Amino acid sequence: MLKPYFQKEKIEAGCDEAGRGCLAGPVVAAAVILPKDYSHEVLNDSKQLTEKQREEVKKDIVKDAIAWGVGIASPGEIDQINILNASYLAMDRAVEQLKVNPELLLIDGNRFKSSSNIPFECIIKGDGKYLSIAAASILAKTYRDDLMRQLAIEFPGYGWETNVGYPTRVHRDGLREMGSTPHHRMSFQLLPCQLELFPD
Repeated sequence: MLKPYFQKEKIEAGCDEAGRGCLAGPVVAAAVILPKDYSHEVLNDSKQLTEKQREEVKKDIVKDAIAWGVGIASPGEIDQINILNASYLAMDRAVEQLKVNPELLLIDGNRFKSSSNIPFECIIKGDGKYLSIAAASILAKTYRDDLMRQLAIEFPGYGWETNVGYPTRVHRDGLREMGSTPHHRMSFQLLPCQLELFPD
């Protein structure tokens, strides 16, 4: 059973991101403020839900949340400042989108760095412990998946419609055949060691 809040007396925003391990596309973060008495039969860590469940729960989150926001850090920003700092940047941008000012941020993970002065708590595996972080994980995941499916139409051959930018065999086969796109993270190792590309 996920907890409804960390501190009852404070306005809390749960924050999470999606796409850190991808080879292509942005890293996307979401921030969600839920009512203190909120409950939901299905809401859980996005990784525990099917795609259909995520889409259904997303509708409820958008409808029921006191406030929610989504933030993005582009592949270019990821290459410039690294994926960890880009994740922090995306979270800051998600929090900036909130129409209600939070008094405490609940961050999924073990560390966080912010340009704001809002206090925060880092919670390891928080998306499986707190409703607001789980809600943020679902918004970040569904928003990013939709974005990558749209990009798959413009850049076919990498399998983004199903792998959403993660390093699957189809994605890497596309890289070998067609090279990279403007949406690839050039600071990442897009293909395994070059020796594997030219077998004897």
